[in-house]
Amino acid sequence: MTGEILFYAIIGLLVLISLRRFFVNRSVTHYSVKQVEDRIQTNLGVLLLDVRTEKEWRQGHIKGAHHIPLHELTRRSSELDKHKNREIICYCQTGNRSISAALRLKRLGFSTASMKGGIAEWNFQNRS
Repeated sequence: MTGEILFYAIIGLLVLISLRRFFVNRSVTHYSVKQVEDRIQTNLGVLLLDVRTEKEWRQGHIKGAHHIPLHELTRRSSELDKHKNREIICYCQTGNRSISAALRLKRLGFSTASMKGGIAEWNFQNRS
């Protein structure tokens, strides 16, 4: 009986975690690489924010992007205050950390979005 209760408690917890992730992802605007490129080319005043580590940044980044690693974002968010009137499109390696970054900045009053697939997808779409 105790094992059965534990089993259902774990299943319930997993369902709650999945639901939370679903609703969190829905609260962030997601752009494809093509949509980000279009927003840059049409000069919609977007700011690209790379939230990867310093090492990842040094290995290559999108030209013109601003860099603040995710683990430093809350502490360094004041660096972005001059961009409050712009949409900040966050990106990382594959698109997971950028969702967290976009949510953090959104809570601080910024207009944010996340680029689907991250720089890995950007590089794949833009290889010659």
